[in-house]
Amino acid sequence: MRRGPLRPDGFPSPLRSTRLTSQLGVALGVAFAVCFLTGLLSHLIQHPPGWLPWPSRPVGLYRFTQGLHVATGLATVPLLGAKLWSVYHHLFRWPPVRSLAHALERASVAVLVAAALFQVIGGVLNVARWYAPMPFFFTAGHYRVAWLSVGALLVHVGVQLPAVRAALGPTTAESARERLSRRGLLGGIAAAAGLVTLTTVGQTVRPLSALAVLAPRRPDVGPQGLPVNKTAHRAGVRAQALDPAYRLVVEGPHRRTELDLAALRALPQHTAELPIACVEGWSATGRWTGVRLRDLVALVGVDPDRATVLVESLETAGRYRTSTVGAAHVRDPLTLIALRLGGAPLHPDHGYPARLIAPNRPGVLQTKWVGRLTVREAS
Repeated sequence: MRRGPLRPDGFPSPLRSTRLTSQLGVALGVAFAVCFLTGLLSHLIQHPPGWLPWPSRPVGLYRFTQGLHVATGLATVPLLGAKLWSVYHHLFRWPPVRSLAHALERASVAVLVAAALFQVIGGVLNVARWYAPMPFFFTAGHYRVAWLSVGALLVHVGVQLPAVRAALGPTTAESARERLSRRGLLGGIAAAAGLVTLTTVGQTVRPLSALAVLAPRRPDVGPQGLPVNKTAHRAGVRAQALDPAYRLVVEGPHRRTELDLAALRALPQHTAELPIACVEGWSATGRWTGVRLRDLVALVGVDPDRATVLVESLETAGRYRTSTVGAAHVRDPLTLIALRLGGAPLHPDHGYPARLIAPNRPGVLQTKWVGRLTVREAS
């Protein structure tokens, strides 16, 4: 049975060692921790629990955390590949199972590897907006498997910690050539991760946009100089958005008003420089002009310092056709129902005739083609 890779000398590379595996494991563990924490934060912002009062300032906080999430996830690709290369020969150890405890350990490693590959490959597909290979809603699957990954990772760390501590201690006797070879391998992996980061992070960090040759999105390409994920045609709202009979309905607990475009333009107009920060990692800043949401709340007799607003799109279906604006954002003077972008009326694909733009919110919650605002008094 001990043929091919099952031979005792089936993997003779001197580059593999417990120390190399431990070093890669530490780097990969840090990357996964960053991705998990920033991804969890993004999930909680999109599905806010009552105990998380997400602030409206600083305006670029979500832009930073989600950009860090995607940049770290992409840098994980070469790290994960190198880590799997350094340990995959253990798969062919003989005998395959030595005891029940060994079988359980191998099963936990299999779960960890499968979950890690699912997260990294799925994340890359999401950034590339290629959803055909994923017959499920990406963010839901990504969130659930993240917990599985972290659980399996913690179990693996608990089992392997003594070996890692020993491997990362004082180096044992080995040839200078072996040490240099391993250092060269680690240097190559670090260079690959750095190159991936440098050539993609420009979709978030504007000064590096010229270097973002591998980034799937350019933050300055799209109608009015900003990217678009969903067009008015794809959302099925183009006819409604361009209808001269359009009215924005603002409804409070005791009062209701309807405003056409002329009435909206007649209200005090305000301008704010705010980013759209997408969960896919790209972000871009626009110069938005429109009516403060707090002013519209006041029109229906509600104190804008004590209000929340349900924003509804003209879309008839879709996961993000509505969003709730919390009290911190309602009272913030930078939160607008925007009518113009860069001094010109909104392009239909950017939400004409009116869209929500607020500081420090995910792009999926910056509702486009706004048709109705339901104002509620905050408790």
